[in-house]
Amino acid sequence: MRDFELPGRSTVHAANGMAATSHPLATGVAVDILKAGGNAIDAAIAASATLAAVEPQSTGIGGDCFALLCLAGADRVLAFNGSGRSPRAATLDFFIEQGITAIALDSAHAATLPGAVDAWIALHRDHGRMEFARLMEPAIRYARDGYPVHARVRFDWLNAADLLRGNEEARRVFLPGDKTPEEGDMHRQPKLAETLAVIAREGRKGFYEGPIAEAMARTLRAHGGLHDVEDFAAVQGDYVEPVSTAYRGYEIHQVPPNNQGLTALIMLNILEGFDLAALEPMSSDRTHLEIEAGRLAFAARNATLSEQVAMGVRAEDLLSKEWAGRLRSKIVPDRAMTGIPDLGLGKSDTVYVSVVDRDLNAVSFINSIYHSFGCGILCPETGVMFQNRGASFRIDPDHPNRIGPSKRPLHTIMPGMATRNGRALMPYGVMGGDYQPFGHARFLTGIIDYGQDVQQALDAPRVFATGDMVEIEKSFPGPTIAGLIARGHALRLAPDPLGGGQAVMIDHERGILSGGSDPRKDGCALGF
Repeated sequence: MRDFELPGRSTVHAANGMAATSHPLATGVAVDILKAGGNAIDAAIAASATLAAVEPQSTGIGGDCFALLCLAGADRVLAFNGSGRSPRAATLDFFIEQGITAIALDSAHAATLPGAVDAWIALHRDHGRMEFARLMEPAIRYARDGYPVHARVRFDWLNAADLLRGNEEARRVFLPGDKTPEEGDMHRQPKLAETLAVIAREGRKGFYEGPIAEAMARTLRAHGGLHDVEDFAAVQGDYVEPVSTAYRGYEIHQVPPNNQGLTALIMLNILEGFDLAALEPMSSDRTHLEIEAGRLAFAARNATLSEQVAMGVRAEDLLSKEWAGRLRSKIVPDRAMTGIPDLGLGKSDTVYVSVVDRDLNAVSFINSIYHSFGCGILCPETGVMFQNRGASFRIDPDHPNRIGPSKRPLHTIMPGMATRNGRALMPYGVMGGDYQPFGHARFLTGIIDYGQDVQQALDAPRVFATGDMVEIEKSFPGPTIAGLIARGHALRLAPDPLGGGQAVMIDHERGILSGGSDPRKDGCALGF
């Protein structure tokens, strides 16, 4: 039980349905859909569309989507990869000939094709219950009539102001009067509302073909991009086989590469060899092991992960318990690793949605335009802000994640799903760009090793090893910080919150759903 004299929030419990998102308006939409007879897929899609309007720095229809589903409470996990590809003209030779050694975050070359709308429509077609147009109504209303800017949204918005000023259309829409809206100000995106209305009426074709696709391609080409209308028409997501690992009697599932989800599974495989439960949850002992496991897992990620067809190693080999044991042997309990290369890690913005309905359909749903406001290029006719996921590509002919035609880049956003004893247990996720595997590992070990409830596990202080430097949240107790320094870790206070997350746990025996939402974001969990 939490200390009710300290700031915080309680886990939310309900019996008929539960949704947790990073924004209260989106959570409200999801619960409304469930109450109106929609299922968890319907609710997740409606919430994600709403987030595209009310949390525009983190997500939008110019971005991507991944999903994990357990239907009717069973442990079979369906995975959907809704990440977009590079344009067909994006050859490695083009970038080398142009003298481009890295794709800039604010470049049109960073704008991979948007996969989210295709994913929403495909998942709804196969698993939804309510009419798709009904799911778009709240997002259309908020974009057209306005929504109040929330605190964390404004925090991120302020940090992206310079990017927005670099694009006249983005500046006009998102910096009215050349100012970032204040918390509580009403903000509108009328062109986005019009585009969402077309998607509601015409479905996938209305977005990926015709005037909207033509306008998006025209905008990107005007900024030097290689995109054309055929690239948009060719966007198609895929059902894929999840990657999974066993951790202390639980099965933990992720979307396979090009997704980075198996990085978290590698971390869990390493940590499984330590008796974490014997260590204090806030101790330097536990936190040191997490830091070192993360460094090893990220080094493997950076060297090997890309679109699966380009990888030189199989995912199952990376998830081998034997290989995890070899990695684990490199960890010294009382001393930090030395000679650690710069892992090139950073944080970015994402939205995550966790929903379970009365039939125990469990949905883990994540959408993003990557860094705040993506590449900062806004299509004036459609209101679409383009993602900058293509900045993850390497301009390196020897790297598996090299740029190439119609190729998916290494992708950071990673929904999670836990199952146990043949049943769905918990759709969960932790946002924050490269940080996410650290967040998943801390959240899951908090629940499994320390018996925390979902809200306690989300509240817990976090660390992020970006290389030889470790970012640490100021909520850690002093002795933990001193203990890490004594081991040789170079620490700095995290300049902003590390990630954000949501989860819904299913208690099959009691017939109860328990939801939590991260205090680092504006959101909440609600049920009925």
